[in-house]
Amino acid sequence: MKASDVRTKTSDELATELGNLKKEQFNLRFQRATGQLENTARVKEVRRDIARIKTIARQKAAENKA
Repeated sequence: MKASDVRTKTSDELATELGNLKKEQFNLRFQRATGQLENTARVKEVRRDIARIKTIARQKAAENKA
């Protein structure tokens, strides 16, 4: 997911996407623990996508406050 894609979304869409990524991260952790995870790079991608969404959501909130 690119930052430009995230910036075009509304705060509600960001919250929904963040929830979906958190669920995926949870499932990936279980797959890794049980040895079923095939694409180990996906863990890093999801973690970075979560951080990206949180950062942009925080920037949008700061813009609305000012």
